[in-house]
Amino acid sequence: MSSESQPEVTLLYFAAASTATGLDFERVPLPAAASGSAPFRLSSLAALLASRHPGTALGKVLEGSRWSVDAEMVDEPDQVVLKGGEEIAVICPVSGG
Repeated sequence: MSSESQPEVTLLYFAAASTATGLDFERVPLPAAASGSAPFRLSSLAALLASRHPGTALGKVLEGSRWSVDAEMVDEPDQVVLKGGEEIAVICPVSGG
């Protein structure tokens, strides 16, 4: 039984992240995990997304943003392993007055 579909996550973009990408959401394939390779962690997602949107401010936006995975805020992105199927929201800082 071969699996030809690559695991992917759904990204939800709000505020500055949506402005930077021009998108409200996108499906992002996770890098193929070679046998014995390290799992793909949420902490690696910012670099992957910035590489998918070169020439935009997304990388800078992500530096100050937080993550939500399946509607749960994440405090330690390095502890979250992405397997595919997750819904991930980029939570940008909000200023108020």
